[in-house]
Amino acid sequence: MEASLGRRLAAEFVGTALLVLFGAGSVVGALTLGGGELSYAGLGFIALAFAVVIAVVVYGFGPISGAHINPAVTFSLAVSRVFSWAETVPYVVAQLTGGAAGGLLIVAAFGTDAADLGGVGGTALGEGVSYGSGIVAEAIGTFLLVFTVMALAVDPRAPQGWAGLMIGLSVACAIFVIGPLTGGSLNPARTFGPNVAAEIFGGSVSWSQFPLYWIGPFIGGAVAVLVYQLVARPHREAPSAEDATGGAVDAESTSELRAPGRSEQS
Repeated sequence: MEASLGRRLAAEFVGTALLVLFGAGSVVGALTLGGGELSYAGLGFIALAFAVVIAVVVYGFGPISGAHINPAVTFSLAVSRVFSWAETVPYVVAQLTGGAAGGLLIVAAFGTDAADLGGVGGTALGEGVSYGSGIVAEAIGTFLLVFTVMALAVDPRAPQGWAGLMIGLSVACAIFVIGPLTGGSLNPARTFGPNVAAEIFGGSVSWSQFPLYWIGPFIGGAVAVLVYQLVARPHREAPSAEDATGGAVDAESTSELRAPGRSEQS
């Protein structure tokens, strides 16, 4: 039986809060131990933290809400017609508020000094990186994430049980590459949460850069869906409008697509 919308939104809220708390929180931890400096090795451990928390959230909340925990993933699944456009806005609101809660929990754990440590683990363009390059980098990273979601969580041909691990690792892989350029967000809620917490506690926030963390992920996610549907999956398996059920499709309903709400990230 499909979970109620309220229960699914609660899962998205908690899941996104955990993503920000342990993902962005690992940035604050790395900067704390590194004296305010972040090495590429430190970035690797941050990527690992994101991979682990995403996998945990996907396996824990995937059967309830799909564990999108990312507005770009929700938008991309709506584009692919395996998620209801009518429930896209409620999901995004739950994700953004969950991200803000995660950011505040980081401050609760590390103290208000977290606002000065990378803006509560927030994301920003690297030195010398242009706005356009940032959009491209975020689009590339989110392409990999959403392509993985389509391949491991949506396509019924995918091997069972691998979605959470591989989705988490796809985010880690993207962070390895684009982290030095944009911080490797791939997720507007992941950037929004630390920004809100930093704003409240007097940290430096580059709100002017915030739109690129929407534009890049939304473009990259939509392109990933189109590429997957046109290239990777046979045309006869393309979803129909009837597949847009809003959350988790029944586990037995896999003749064309597995539930978007079985195992997806952020």
